[in-house]
Amino acid sequence: MKQLTGTPPAESTVPTRRVDTLCPYCGVGCAVTYIADTQRNRIIHAEGRNGAANAGRLCVKGRYGHDYASHRQRLTRPLIRRDDAYPKGALSPMEERPGKPGGPVEESAVLPHFREASWDEALDLVADRLLAIRERDGGDALAGFGSAKGSNEEAYLFQKLVRAVFGTNNVDHCTRLCHASSVAALLEGLGSAAVTNVVRDVARADVALLTGCNPTDNHPVAATFIKDAAVNGTELIVVNSRRPRIADYASLYLPIQPGTDVALYNAMLHVLIRDDLLDHDFIRERTEGFGELAETVKPCTPVSAERICGVPAGDIERAARMLGGARAAMFFWGMGISQHTRGTDNARCLISLAMVTGNVGRPGTGLHPLRGQNNVQGASDAGLIPMVYPDYQAVDDAAIRKRFEELWGRPLSPRPGLTVTEIVGAARTGQIKGMYILGENPFISDPDVNKVREGLSSLEFLVVQDIFLTETAEFADVILPASSFMEKTGTYTNTDRRVQLGRQVLELPGEARQDWELICEIASRMGYPMHYDSVAEVFAEFAATTDAYASLSHAALGEWGRWYPCSDPETSEGEPIVFDDGFPRGRARLVPARFEPAEEQPDREYPLILGTGRVLEHWHTGTMTRRSRVLDTLAPEAEVELHEQDAERLGIADGQQVRVSSRRGTIVIRARVGTDVLPGTVFIPMHFKEACANLLTNPSVDPWGKIPGFKFCAVRVESAQAAA
Repeated sequence: MKQLTGTPPAESTVPTRRVDTLCPYCGVGCAVTYIADTQRNRIIHAEGRNGAANAGRLCVKGRYGHDYASHRQRLTRPLIRRDDAYPKGALSPMEERPGKPGGPVEESAVLPHFREASWDEALDLVADRLLAIRERDGGDALAGFGSAKGSNEEAYLFQKLVRAVFGTNNVDHCTRLCHASSVAALLEGLGSAAVTNVVRDVARADVALLTGCNPTDNHPVAATFIKDAAVNGTELIVVNSRRPRIADYASLYLPIQPGTDVALYNAMLHVLIRDDLLDHDFIRERTEGFGELAETVKPCTPVSAERICGVPAGDIERAARMLGGARAAMFFWGMGISQHTRGTDNARCLISLAMVTGNVGRPGTGLHPLRGQNNVQGASDAGLIPMVYPDYQAVDDAAIRKRFEELWGRPLSPRPGLTVTEIVGAARTGQIKGMYILGENPFISDPDVNKVREGLSSLEFLVVQDIFLTETAEFADVILPASSFMEKTGTYTNTDRRVQLGRQVLELPGEARQDWELICEIASRMGYPMHYDSVAEVFAEFAATTDAYASLSHAALGEWGRWYPCSDPETSEGEPIVFDDGFPRGRARLVPARFEPAEEQPDREYPLILGTGRVLEHWHTGTMTRRSRVLDTLAPEAEVELHEQDAERLGIADGQQVRVSSRRGTIVIRARVGTDVLPGTVFIPMHFKEACANLLTNPSVDPWGKIPGFKFCAVRVESAQAAA
């Protein structure tokens, strides 16, 4: 076990340095000190720092998941697709070879269809091909996917490149696949997409509702503070269709049928109104639309909701009374709320619950959609969204657009751009002809992988900038070796709205280059000079385009960072709690929602409901964590969770290989039989390319947030041997 501790030898003579920075994984934004071996350019140890988000605590990913940066499969030279390479739509060596990312395979076996190139050749080719498409077909024939794992500076430069140089608003990132529906509902209801209070203030809440989230796996350090609060008297209401471990700390656990959240929360609103458990002053002074909301939920009784969502009517009543009787209540939610074709409606209901009980703007209250990746909040703030510039300023507002045209010195498109899934669809039809993908892996992360394959294969030109030869990079014409989190300096905004400075720990491997510099280089070669002396200068330009970040700078962030808004970073850490006396849009808008069943329902052929998600040891598409020795040792294989009643009916034993099929595809995976999932449902993690959950998922999207419904897909499960 000594090898798994990551502790440096006590008498080590290895030359080392300590760097205070951040964890590169989830949105909690834990402060970390890395000890690096400067001779071999690798991290040998991680320690938690006393940051505002983590108080010295780290999870298994933060403590052990750093060695990916030194993995032998790092890209170190630019690559150009060979003229005689296999067709893009065919199975690639990445898919044909056995094993998994980081497995024991020679570099030469991974790269037969690419050749190494100089930086000048690769960058000139990228600029020439993108320019040719723009000049022939217009800017809207181009698109870009940015990254929520990159810094705020990189996100700002990337969206600026797409808008000012490509000439389109076709720019998006993975928030479209995680919290786009939450963002849509919060902007509509409050005029702000950020959380209203920080995780650790749950200690001052009487009640906390945790719905559609699994913080013990997805936000482990945040979960420790929520569990501490529960031990000290905060009552937890946990709502989920797959029992999370934090339910062990709950005063009330509500096992809900997938896709029925609106029915449950409308019934709770019904009880609050019926029993007059309302904050009438807050409703009168700070909201609008209460009358329509009350009419909508009038017929939504707990008894009627029980028939839809499976939660006993008595438990619905109890949950409503707990919220209505609380002096202070917080609302946490995750992708079990947002990743539905009615995800925006789900979030609207939670906003209404908070508003009618007056639980925003005070200690121990607030709305908190737990952000997924380490900088999904910052990437959204910086404008990696097709409808808005930085700080959520609408691209179709003429006055706002004129301001950015003057700043960037280029005419800008007045048309909102396409989202992630719309861009893939437009690539399939030939509307999108060229793409630049920075640090994203849509071939694994996007729904209905077969359609993603068609879209990527149909592109005239694709440039991918990444640290490994990802499954998406297999489709590229040019691959640019990028900087990992450990090799860059920049700012990151965590789920609490805290802006923190990440610092470079390692030197770049081989000829790899800084992401922000590559973006500028491509812009310059396309005829738009983009020169900055430092990443701090990039941040200054970004901050000047916003209200939220306007007072901040690299120097002002100091060692620990600042929450935004922050009126004076020299005297204040910023505002952990916002909207104490008003909302950006004035009064909060209460938007009623009506329950509608998911579009794709189970039937005889596909009788079970699949939900996808994450496991504790891995992250997103596994690009980083599956190349981390400790993390891969702890969780080396994908499993499908199946309820013991369904397993008995289907004749499936724990540990057996099974075939899971949807209307879109089939995967083979090992079964794990238990009782965490509800009867009639199954769960598959999204990290494993050899058992790719998104071969199965439904590409249908929420009409407002345009987010896919990853949490609801009809499947069947059968023995792999019997189905062969």
